[in-house]
Amino acid sequence: MRFFGHSVPLWRPLLAVAVTYSAAQVLVQWSLGPVARYAMLSGMSALLFLVMVITVIYGVRTFAKDLYGEMLFFAALISGICVLNALKFMKLLDGGLDALQMDRNFQLVFYIYMSSLATVLPPSIVWLVLRRLTDDLRNLAARDPLTQLLNRRGLTEALQRYFNSRKAVPAHLLMVDIDHFKRINDTYGHPIGDAVLCHVAEVLRTTVRGGDLAGRFGGEEFVVICLDTDVLGVMHLAERLRAAIENQAIQVTGSDHPLHCTITVGVSRHFANAHVLEDAMREADAALYRGKAAGRNRIELAPS
Repeated sequence: MRFFGHSVPLWRPLLAVAVTYSAAQVLVQWSLGPVARYAMLSGMSALLFLVMVITVIYGVRTFAKDLYGEMLFFAALISGICVLNALKFMKLLDGGLDALQMDRNFQLVFYIYMSSLATVLPPSIVWLVLRRLTDDLRNLAARDPLTQLLNRRGLTEALQRYFNSRKAVPAHLLMVDIDHFKRINDTYGHPIGDAVLCHVAEVLRTTVRGGDLAGRFGGEEFVVICLDTDVLGVMHLAERLRAAIENQAIQVTGSDHPLHCTITVGVSRHFANAHVLEDAMREADAALYRGKAAGRNRIELAPS
């Protein structure tokens, strides 16, 4: 079972905790009486809710960054019940069970809050799960299933968001094509061909700059959109990609000889909005084919 992409404990550890805690409750009731048992319940509840708050706040900074407001809302709700259980623990130690009579203001506040929490929390959790599932489906629709790079739809949407932002500046498009990919498929088989595609995708992912966009549009063609840089910066990035692919070997199952491949890169002129993406792709594609005709394993820039 997984939550936000992380494994969570299943029935065995939960059962062990439940049995241990139940045994401890019986032992405390038998040896120290009901006040100690209720105090133990309140104290353990406060600690449990504190751990939950810490986990939620940790999630805001790690696995649930896109749910910042929602996670803080849950943290606030759980913090309230944590504080109330801590106060209940102290009241039990100070005044025993008499301090928790139902006509006391504290008990009134405690049960009103618990009732409100029981009303608000379940639908909120259902909404959170549905939100996560919707986000996962949206992400799947925007990704190439083999390489996990952006597909055409995902790259277009990301580029549109970029150009809609205030900091947007002109971009350049790189069309990347694996040289002699059909020969690789015919010689080694499609599984090795898929491994080559994933290898190239990983090089793109680790070589492009943080804000750049990398995608696969099908076959052996990849696209990189370089944001906020000039022609020299784009050509430098293209050369880094070309050299990285050329110099890295791919291990082939059942063969003692690693596989090497190369790429040809076509670079478009700069463009300033997502509506001319197709024009930029045609420019880069034309430059790519000039590079193929000139011998492959090279970079070709579209004419100004």
